[in-house]
Amino acid sequence: MDIFSIFADAAFYVVLLALLLAFLSSAIRILREYERGVVFTLGRFSSVKGPGLIIIIPFIQQMVRVDLRVRVLDVPSQDVISQDNVSVRVNAVIYFRVVDPEKATIQVENFMQATSELAQTTLRSVLGKHELDEMLSERDKLNNDIQEIIDAQTDAWGIKVANVEIKHVDINESMIRAIARQAEAERERRAKVINAEGEQQAAAKLLEAAEILGKRSEAMQLRYLSTLTTIGAEKNSTIVFPFPMELQQIMGSLTSGKESKPS
Repeated sequence: MDIFSIFADAAFYVVLLALLLAFLSSAIRILREYERGVVFTLGRFSSVKGPGLIIIIPFIQQMVRVDLRVRVLDVPSQDVISQDNVSVRVNAVIYFRVVDPEKATIQVENFMQATSELAQTTLRSVLGKHELDEMLSERDKLNNDIQEIIDAQTDAWGIKVANVEIKHVDINESMIRAIARQAEAERERRAKVINAEGEQQAAAKLLEAAEILGKRSEAMQLRYLSTLTTIGAEKNSTIVFPFPMELQQIMGSLTSGKESKPS
C-alpha cells in the first residue's frame, strides 16, 4: 500500500466523520423547559415536541422554537377622544403568553406584532366609549374590559392575555384648566344644594315645633322662659322680655277708646 492510498483513506474517513458530525448537529436539538418545538415534516405540521433532547430528520423536518414565558408588551401612546369630547393620550402595558405553540406558529405570521396592533385598536375603541372621569376613577373596570376583548380575539392564535394595565392618561394644559373650572363650579353647586337642603330641613322642623307649641299656650310661655334663661346665662346687660300679642291688642283698643271720648 503506497502513501497516496493511505492519505486517500484518511481523507475519506475525515470527510465521513465531518458529514456524520454535521448530520448529528442538524438532527439533534435541545429545548429548555420554557421552550417548545413545532415540527414540520415536508412542510406539513407533524407534532409539538419538548422540552429536552429532540431529534429531527435533516432536510425533511424543520422545527420552529416557541417561547412559553410571559411576555410584556408596551402599547404605544394612543390619541383618544373620550365620550365627553376630551382629547387625551393613553398608554398601557399587556402581559400575555403562548399557550398553544401550534396555533401561535400556524395561525398568525408574527403574534407579537399582531397582538400589539390589536391592543392599540382595542385601547382606542374601549376608552372612546367612556368619559374622562371614568378613565381616571374606574381604571380597574376598563383594564378588565380591554383584557377580555383582547383575550377573546387572540384565543384563535393560541395566546392567553393575563393582564392589561393602563399606565398614564395625559391631558393637555388648556384642558386641565377647563377641568379645574368645571370642578370648582361643581363644588359650588353642591354647596348651594346642601345649603338649600339644610334650609328646607330647618323650615320643616320649625313648622313641626310651631305645631307642637301651638297646641297649648303654656308651652309657648315655657319656651319664652327658657329663652330668657339662655340670654341671662351669657351675662348680657340687655334683657329681652316676650310681650304677648293679645295684650298689645287689648291695650291698643283701650287707648283708641280713650281718644274717641269727647273732651
